Amino acid sequence: MKYINADIVLPEELLKEVQKYVQGGMVYIPKPEGLRKKWGENSGSRVYLKQRNADIRQKFASGSTIDQLSAQFCLSCDSIKKIVYTKNK
Repeated sequence: MKYINADIVLPEELLKEVQKYVQGGMVYIPKPEGLRKKWGENSGSRVYLKQRNADIRQKFASGSTIDQLSAQFCLSCDSIKKIVYTKNK
């Protein structure tokens, strides 16, 4: 996260109002609700995990065992079970 000096970006009246609550500290201003991205959208992790889980489900449906999938994908048996026995999201 990049630091931005409030003196530069805020109008003087707004800066004085904010200074009533915070003096010399750092304030995080979140993005509006509609502009927030979900976890993994920037890095591609979300897409990767969705594809990996689809592969696991397909291999399980084709006859691979929980133990085989656990070894192949380096996941615990419990994690594989959660993936194959829950509904697709």
